[in-house]
Amino acid sequence: MKLQIEKAFYGGAGLARHEGKAVFVPFTLPGESVEAEIQRSKPSYAEAQLTQILTPSPHRTQPPCPHYGACGGCHYQHATYEEQLRIKAAILRESLQRARIAEIPAIETIYAEPFGYRNRIRLHVQQTPFALGYLRSNSHTVLPISECPIAAPSLFQAAQSLQGACASQLADWAREVELFTDPSTGQILISIYAPAGTKAIRRKLNHLWRALQSALPNAAGCAAFTLPKGKGFPTLVAHEGADHLTYTAAGHPYRVSFGSFFQTNHFLLNRMVAGVCNQHTGNLAWDLYAGVGLFARQLAKCFSHVVAVEAAPASVTDLHTNLPGQHISAKTTLQFLRDAAHNPASDIPDSIVLDPPRAGLGTESTKLLANIHAPHVTYVSCDPATLSRDLSSLLESGYRLRKLQLIDLFPQTFHLETIAHLSLA
Repeated sequence: MKLQIEKAFYGGAGLARHEGKAVFVPFTLPGESVEAEIQRSKPSYAEAQLTQILTPSPHRTQPPCPHYGACGGCHYQHATYEEQLRIKAAILRESLQRARIAEIPAIETIYAEPFGYRNRIRLHVQQTPFALGYLRSNSHTVLPISECPIAAPSLFQAAQSLQGACASQLADWAREVELFTDPSTGQILISIYAPAGTKAIRRKLNHLWRALQSALPNAAGCAAFTLPKGKGFPTLVAHEGADHLTYTAAGHPYRVSFGSFFQTNHFLLNRMVAGVCNQHTGNLAWDLYAGVGLFARQLAKCFSHVVAVEAAPASVTDLHTNLPGQHISAKTTLQFLRDAAHNPASDIPDSIVLDPPRAGLGTESTKLLANIHAPHVTYVSCDPATLSRDLSSLLESGYRLRKLQLIDLFPQTFHLETIAHLSLA
């Protein structure tokens, strides 16, 4: 069928309409006339596959990656970078409007180089013949890859070394391989993920480490994790070499261990920290979902006291190194907020920074946070829908949305990061 693409939709597809039904077509741009074939039809919408561009957008460009379209990692390489930023800002604004947020500030867009930005990649293992790659689009099968333009060059060079010199040490047990680097030093941590129940993991890891020392001299350490059978987190079984990297960002060294979370875009780390932290000063700040302390370390320069709240054990260990002299609470944010609600004598923070996962705060945490009445709240979000939901509740409780920043941590993909600054009216 012939379709007219009306706008870009969060998730990477373009939105068209046919006989009143929404039709989502990947790899299209607003304003384009296309031909597409329906793949899945639901009562209220359909998903289609692009077959031909009839009238291309002036913002369409040639994707630089030979795997684009087959690989499920990128969604916007067919758009100029300026158009990608415009699309993301429009999606963010529409999401907030849909949540009936009335006073939306002008969106400030923060961006940097759109390629070579990732300091971490996670590859899947094809066992026969052995190859490393990403998952194919809308599939669980592995697409072996020869390059990845969004990864830091050292990471893909490391992946090629693993695929060439270490195939025999990986093929019979590894399912996924994660590579993490500090581009300023070139040192790399390698995490191997195996199914639960895999035998002799320590011995297999030791053989791999010996091969890595000659094949990949900048490998600082290597670890083996087992994947959970259902829901849950991978379990660290063993490691060889160093168990962490020292990553310098925003003028500070950070310990980042195997299994710890750290922001992915190495070009924008400094600007992100400045955007989140350099807004307020005072006596007490809380950093909720603190990770290894990327924001908390900077907040300690602006506030007399900082409380960093983090539940992941690996990140808590790193926090004790990265945040000396400050209070660390090894709890979930929800439990911390519940405890604060039952302790009316506790000090009210001057400012709260929170960086929740994609699911956002949720109803209970949002209500508890609103009842604390901190003068300033900075919300870092990786999902515009859950951000809009949570902001709506906070604004109803008396906060105002003062500043909105879109920081493009994931160019070429539909993902967008937002920094929302709120204060009490």
